[in-house]
This record gives sequence, structure tokens and C-alpha cells, in this order.
Amino acid sequence: METVRIEPLPDADFQRVLCVVAHPDDVEYGTSAAVAAWTARGVEVAYLLLTGGEAGMQAPPEETLRIRAGEQRAACDAVGVRDLTVLGFPDGMLVYSLDLRRAIARRIRTFRPDVVVTGSWEVEAPWGLNQADHRAAGLCCLDAVRDADNTWVFPELAADEGLPAWGVTWLLVSGDARPTHGMDVSGDPLERAIASLEAHGAYLADLPGHPAPRDLLTGFTADAGTLLGVPNAVLFRAHQLR
Repeated sequence: METVRIEPLPDADFQRVLCVVAHPDDVEYGTSAAVAAWTARGVEVAYLLLTGGEAGMQAPPEETLRIRAGEQRAACDAVGVRDLTVLGFPDGMLVYSLDLRRAIARRIRTFRPDVVVTGSWEVEAPWGLNQADHRAAGLCCLDAVRDADNTWVFPELAADEGLPAWGVTWLLVSGDARPTHGMDVSGDPLERAIASLEAHGAYLADLPGHPAPRDLLTGFTADAGTLLGVPNAVLFRAHQLR
């Protein structure tokens, strides 16, 4: 079997990172360890959640929204993220659309990141079958990165909202079965990531048989670390766009 070659992510020049995901808790399954490492050295990181996660628990949607909003805020605090935006598209029914692409492109042009992080849009992911919202979020994010850099796509963002085109340098995809780059998250970044997933306590308690956050995150980051030659790592499929 061919050996996977993983390179260290060349992130020394990262200044602003925008994480675009479907739900509260999506960043916390590994990516938040990278976020903790970035914020610790002064990188500005923002989260863009496309839904409020209201369909993710057995409680009524309005109660779930309140619970998950509070838990996501605590998860952000654990890894040093202050900038949290929730768009409010319908949870469980996220679809690929121009409206969703426009909303993501708007946030890219507003925040002006040099790096965008999103999840895999493949049907089959390393952990199993990928959920529909995740697929729509990842694919719309991919296209919105291009949209944000094109003056003639969603021209109303510039004409009506004063948001000129903005080009992202890196697109990082987490949860891809073909990773290219990794980050060492051993020690404090991993501990803070564990705390960020633990912040979703009510949500995780509603998922029968969910592993303890420490066991889950230490396990798969250790596996990833073997590919990078470090105790714990997170992996991305990295696309350098400029």
C-alpha cells in the first residue's frame, strides 16, 4: 500500500483564518486544536456557522438553538475565538444554493481572511458516510472562495454593500480522505481542543454512545501524528490558491 506523504502546513504567515462549517460543534472535532495553536501566536480566527444546529437534539428547536448557541460560545472561548457568526440557514436541510454561496462570499469579503477552513464535501469520509449539511457547506464554501475573488459574481456585494472582491490564499479542507498537510497540536492546543468539545456537553449527552471528548480527540490526533512524526496532529487537504 502506498505510504501517505504529509507535509507540515506552512502556516507561519497566517494572519486571519475563517472557519466555515454547517453546525455548532463541527469545528470542535479536531480543527479547533489547530485554531488553538493559531490563536496562541496571535492569528485572528473567526467562525462562520451556516446553521444554528436546531435539528441536532431531541429538545424543541427553539430550546436547542439556545442551548447550542451557549455551548458554541463556550467552545470558542476555550480556543481563543471571539468572532462567531451564525447565519441561521435551516439545520438538516442545508442545500447548495446561490443564496448560501453569496452569504459565505459576503463574510469572506467582510473578514478578509488569508485562509479559509471548511469540511469535506465528499459522500464518503474517513469516519463513514458524510452528512448532507456537511457536504453542502463544504461545496458552497469552495465555490464562495472563488466567488469572493470575482468582481463579476455577486456584484451587488460591492455596489450595494461596499465589499470589493477579496482573494484567499489558502483553502484548507478538514476530514478529507486524502490529506496533504498536517499541524502539530501536541500539548496545550490539544488540551484546549478537548475543552472546546467538552463545552458541547448537553449536545453530546443527547448522542447515545458518543465517546468521551478526550478519548476521541487524543485517539485520532495520535493516529494523525504518526504521519507527521509528532505525538498529536490534525490533517488537512491544503490548496494554495495564490
